[in-house]
Amino acid sequence: MIVRSWLLGLAVAAGCLLASWALLVLLARRLPPGVLRDLAAFVPDCVTTVRRLRKDPRVPRRARVAIVVAGLWVASPIDLIPEFLPVIGPLDDIVVVALALRYAGRQVPREVLLAAWPGEPRLLERLLGKAEGRGSD
Repeated sequence: MIVRSWLLGLAVAAGCLLASWALLVLLARRLPPGVLRDLAAFVPDCVTTVRRLRKDPRVPRRARVAIVVAGLWVASPIDLIPEFLPVIGPLDDIVVVALALRYAGRQVPREVLLAAWPGEPRLLERLLGKAEGRGSD
């Protein structure tokens, strides 16, 4: 009986999380073009990029591990800053994913990252910084 109620609680929590994400995506699409819309789309774009890069054979193993860890961090219900706090809730997710993408950006060809990024290319370019020569990292 306890296991059943625990599983029901877990299912309800997962459903609430998915519903809140869906609501945020819906509301983000209604924002006017600009910085707020870009920020609202950043985490979903990062999740899509993680999913695409994790399967790409051109991504080195160390970069793939960093990308998968960032994806798991975003998907995890445990956060340093609770998601329900307005504006700052997703901040830890954004920082972790940004760091992972910057790390991957030093090891993965920029055109591979840009091809995997579904959002505005200028956001990823700004995150990655200037293109540098590839060295042995």
